[in-house]
Amino acid sequence: MHSWDGLDAFVCVAEQGHFGRAARQLGVSSSHVSRQIARLEERLQTRLFYRSTRKVTLTEAGQTFLEHCQRLADARDEAIDAITDLGSEPKGLLRMTCAVAYGERFIMPLVNTFMSAYPQLRVEMLLTNQTLDLVQGGVDLAIRLGRLQDSSLIATRIAPRHMYLCAAPAYLDRHGAPHSLSELSVHNCLIGSSERWTFAQDGREVQLAVGGNWRCNSGQAVLDAALRGFGLCQLPDYYVRDHLRNGSLVALLNQHQPPHTAVWALYPQQRHLSPKVRRLVDHLKTGLAARSEYWP
Repeated sequence: MHSWDGLDAFVCVAEQGHFGRAARQLGVSSSHVSRQIARLEERLQTRLFYRSTRKVTLTEAGQTFLEHCQRLADARDEAIDAITDLGSEPKGLLRMTCAVAYGERFIMPLVNTFMSAYPQLRVEMLLTNQTLDLVQGGVDLAIRLGRLQDSSLIATRIAPRHMYLCAAPAYLDRHGAPHSLSELSVHNCLIGSSERWTFAQDGREVQLAVGGNWRCNSGQAVLDAALRGFGLCQLPDYYVRDHLRNGSLVALLNQHQPPHTAVWALYPQQRHLSPKVRRLVDHLKTGLAARSEYWP
């Protein structure tokens, strides 16, 4: 007997709770299913089901065996799908999410060029600064920024992300530039979504509490306040790169620039990615890499 013989019948009976219903689903006779289960139990030298005239239930050994068999069946189906999908074009619905500002400025233009190449694809993008549950929300792909929390999701790094401490020349003319992290306490810090800023010190990452007379949970608003000379800001490169180049902002304490974080593509834990997700992630990597060549 082949080592796979009887496994599909066993899983189907366990899920249906009845030999007859399992036989109808498999398109075979009840006696055929019964023989397969009997041979499987004989080979394993253990009982897998308790049988009655109305239903069958799993034994403790059967429950353990079912969990392993379901994983084997999923892996087999994924292997078949992976080969089948090799020549497939992205199509159907792809649901994704990203932070608002970054999504509007960088991700959606790349998604739009991707859709132009694959007209059978439909995309639903949810731009939000909230961290969504991808599995519960039925989301195929999330683009997230910074450092990732421990999670059961699969993460792929698709671009670097640099954080800059900076200020406008007008502010520095009035208040001077900080020369150490300890001097931040005497400066007006423009606070965005967090009152703790991240830096590198003595080869390790540190977080410092900062304060000031201004706060808004919008990176664009923080940037505008910094350009007006209101105080110091800490923002990602995609907000400040042009202003650092033209001199309207000045980078500060570069020796303490925090370790580079990243832009990540996250998707639910699975071994096989559909063509639409796999190819879009590759497209985003290429597009963001081209943009990063011009960042400071």
